[in-house]
Amino acid sequence: MEKITVQTKIKVPIEKVWNCFTHPQHITKWYFASDDWHAPKAENDLRVGGKFFIRMEAKDGSFGFDFEGIYESVKVNEEIVYGLEDGRKVNITFNGDDHTTTVTEIFDAENINPIDMQRGGWQAILDNFKKHTESH
Repeated sequence: MEKITVQTKIKVPIEKVWNCFTHPQHITKWYFASDDWHAPKAENDLRVGGKFFIRMEAKDGSFGFDFEGIYESVKVNEEIVYGLEDGRKVNITFNGDDHTTTVTEIFDAENINPIDMQRGGWQAILDNFKKHTESH
């Protein structure tokens, strides 16, 4: 299975980055790839064996889907690893200091959409995360 990597550098301390990445009240503000989409609901049980759920929908109501998985590893301010329902894995690392944090996501590609489209969508979500976190 091919792996895809996306990354962003955020001008915020790692503790704040972790908070914005993991708390549902923040997730609903950034977990979508474009402004015509939104994430009206998020749940997050951030522990090994815990589940997360994010509902993503087009704002015009034309389409929506649930994104969910189960945590396999959680190291506060360092790493999150989870499995998706289709068996793919996602590894997220947080590296930073008191001023900037780099978030790197490495995920297994799926077989439906082209690699560039998958990379672009995940990068757009990560870019939204950066924007939300730096402005919060």
